[in-house]
Amino acid sequence: MRDLFTGPTKCLLVQTKFSAFSFWNYQDVCDIVGARYPAAPLGLLTVAALLPQQWTFRLIDENVEHLLDEHLLWADIVLTGGMLPQQKSMLEFIRRAHDLNRVVVVGGPDPTSQPLLYKDADFLVLGEGEITIPMFLKDLEAGITSGTYASRERTNMLEAVIPRYDLIRFRDYIMIGMQFIRGCPFNCEFCDVIELFGRTPRFKTNEQILKELQTLYDLGYRGHIDMVDDNFIGNRKKVKELLLEVRAWTKERKYPFYFTTEASVNLADDDELLQLMQDCDFRYVFLGIETPENETLAKNNKNQNVNKPVEDAVSKILSYGIVSNGGYIIGFDSESRQIASNMINSIQESGICMAMIGLLYALPNTQLTRRLEAEGRLFHMAAQTVSDTDIDQSTSGLNFATLIPRSEILKNYIEVLKTVYTPANYYKRAIYTGLNIKTKYRHKPDFSTWLIYMRSFLRVCKEAGFSRETGLQYWKMFFKVIFRNPKGIEAAVNLAAMFIHFQKQKKYIVSCVNTTLAVMENKSEEAFNNLMTGKSKVKPSSFQEVN
Repeated sequence: MRDLFTGPTKCLLVQTKFSAFSFWNYQDVCDIVGARYPAAPLGLLTVAALLPQQWTFRLIDENVEHLLDEHLLWADIVLTGGMLPQQKSMLEFIRRAHDLNRVVVVGGPDPTSQPLLYKDADFLVLGEGEITIPMFLKDLEAGITSGTYASRERTNMLEAVIPRYDLIRFRDYIMIGMQFIRGCPFNCEFCDVIELFGRTPRFKTNEQILKELQTLYDLGYRGHIDMVDDNFIGNRKKVKELLLEVRAWTKERKYPFYFTTEASVNLADDDELLQLMQDCDFRYVFLGIETPENETLAKNNKNQNVNKPVEDAVSKILSYGIVSNGGYIIGFDSESRQIASNMINSIQESGICMAMIGLLYALPNTQLTRRLEAEGRLFHMAAQTVSDTDIDQSTSGLNFATLIPRSEILKNYIEVLKTVYTPANYYKRAIYTGLNIKTKYRHKPDFSTWLIYMRSFLRVCKEAGFSRETGLQYWKMFFKVIFRNPKGIEAAVNLAAMFIHFQKQKKYIVSCVNTTLAVMENKSEEAFNNLMTGKSKVKPSSFQEVN
């Protein structure tokens, strides 16, 4: 292999595909606003900044454009990485790149958790890239042609680089990501964040964040920035200090950006923090709610949510102009037989429109996976790979022998999805949000962006307002909000746009789960569990439709 380190190396970075039915891949909304994909590939942009800057870089996002053979043939070395839902597309990419004799480097969360699945890559660069990429580059400089690089060492975030935002076209995306914190102080049994990044939150300095904001500003970007931290408020003192500086910086530049993020439900306990977020123009927050049942929260170490009514938290957050999205999980050992009605009531009463409802999945290397392994309940055939119909935890969950009958869990899951994503119930929540949100939006679009907003609004009116399924609900929502709380109309219309995606996603998931249930009716659940946990010698072909 020729010298790739010091030569005029051409490096291709590839973001492989997510399913069109994933919760996060709201392509219909992208079409409405004129974008091609919701979020830019922040991980690969960061990797590009960690590689030798004398290299020539090109980034192809397969969610945005087709990856052509000529793209691969242009490159001397190709890199990819991603999460569990991208597993299939990443493996296909490795094979395709090798068919064209390209050198392939792979990293990211799923390869880090399951490196054996990606053994065909020439180089596996695992864990945090700031630690392992220099290890890889040292071998590359020495002429080594393959290797695996891993370390338990944690990145010093004070030395973190500014992502190569210049490698993307901003117009292709609804939002651009930025990271402030890695790690989470909590100890949820099912979560892999603490396994990948630790329980001690590590932060960039305020100055680093301001430099990243300035970089985006200087590149001409204006609009939506998503703080991708798994828990933005992992250290409230640090976050408040940051937001004070961001508030001054963004005010001085006439509010070029608005923000979204992810946080724990205890965000609602801190009015000072909420006020700072509103001052900086945070508009959405994703809350890890998981379940409305306190006993299940406690047994899964989600103690930060115990005895915190979701409806109260959402109401408080709305009073600061911030819309709450919510993550929910079905399939815990300790959940009650009334979980479906309890979850439906939680979602409806809180007014959370964008409810990400998934099946419990034992992610690699989590406390949950280790416990299930010790109990002999982990599905070895399903724990490592995803099938063609798996898109995220919506369809690839329950990779273990459940204590509650699997069919009962799946029926509860369908009941929740079908109920909360009926037009009447969804729009009832959208009305609640539109009437109760107290907005003080700071970011103002320029004239050309305003025209795009108006075009998008008309498209939503066409898609939702003149649909047989949603037309009546849409106009009822629109006129209620516009007359009673006109400042809430932007949030309400945005939620109506999102329903176009959620409606399709619901239909796909319900169809997949119903297929599984139909197969299970003719199978013994005990025999299926024994097979998947390795306790049976029955040939897997007789059960493969269920997996």
